[in-house]
Amino acid sequence: MNKKGIFAAVTTLLILGLAALPAQAAIPENFDISNNYYTVYGGPDLSATLLGDNEFSRGDTVTLSIDMMNKGAISGFKSEDEADDEKETVLQKTEMQYEAQSVTAIGILATLTSDDPNIKVKSGSQEAGTLKQGKDSSSPTKFTIEINKNAPAGTYPLTLELSYKYQNNVQVGGDEYYKETQLVTNQEVGIWYENKTQTQTIEVVIKKEPYFEVTEVKGELYPDEGGMLYVTYKNVGEDPAKDATVRVSAGDPFSTTDDQAYLGTLNPGESSVAVFDMDVDKDANPKPYSINSEILYEDTDGHDQISDSVKINTEVLSAEKSLPGYQIGAGMGFMALAACFVLYRKRQQE
Repeated sequence: MNKKGIFAAVTTLLILGLAALPAQAAIPENFDISNNYYTVYGGPDLSATLLGDNEFSRGDTVTLSIDMMNKGAISGFKSEDEADDEKETVLQKTEMQYEAQSVTAIGILATLTSDDPNIKVKSGSQEAGTLKQGKDSSSPTKFTIEINKNAPAGTYPLTLELSYKYQNNVQVGGDEYYKETQLVTNQEVGIWYENKTQTQTIEVVIKKEPYFEVTEVKGELYPDEGGMLYVTYKNVGEDPAKDATVRVSAGDPFSTTDDQAYLGTLNPGESSVAVFDMDVDKDANPKPYSINSEILYEDTDGHDQISDSVKINTEVLSAEKSLPGYQIGAGMGFMALAACFVLYRKRQQE
């Protein structure tokens, strides 16, 4: 081939190579596209799978374990240039060996995000290593999520973004070919890498179950006296709670020998009142307090369950609001004296 023919062929190959590139791709400096023997079709294709159960309860903080596999494949080769001599034949074979690596995902960076405020991803981006064709990750990539305690039951999609590098193209070169060794001296390999991002949806499910709230608290509690506490519990969840019993944990300044109350079966939206006879320490400070309670119930599968802690917000009132015994006696004595005085004046007037 004469010089004009060689120049035309190289120019045509360069134009075709540029046309085949993505709009954002740029040929790296010193990458001699005219010496490209092959174009490879295909590349990495990452697939992510959530390991274990994806169903959780509202209020949970859990760690998701995600396994990755590279399902990438080479779909074909296209010969761009034929070898004209033994040296080029060696270089051509070398390039073919390197082109087979174009399906490897290099330096994977995994990022999990949630668009729903009911689920917060607490972990940042995680390095997931390098995956060759057909290989699984050696260990799962882990992310911690926090589920809002008031989150409605349902399916929540999370977005997993996988960013990595892959081999876009290869060039080879060298000085002289020696028949004795069938090698090319000073052989060099230039590799052109590109960035790629894949996204995948990971679904987590907040399961249907009973969920309890305290909607009303009645009763007056005084230091050294205590009192009766009337607490209304409502099932704001999606499933019924059968044979529900509430149990309180009375800490300072409270105590009780009556720490359980039967609520019965609570269907979604239904309420029931629990009554507790509470004692209050005589040195208790008048102020608001919270008492922890939990509900034991049977779920729709017949299994015994215990709810998360449900707060009872109450208040210890000032002792002045309650009349001690001597004050009551003095008051009754005063009223008796007043009655006698009225009777005495009446008789005098008669």
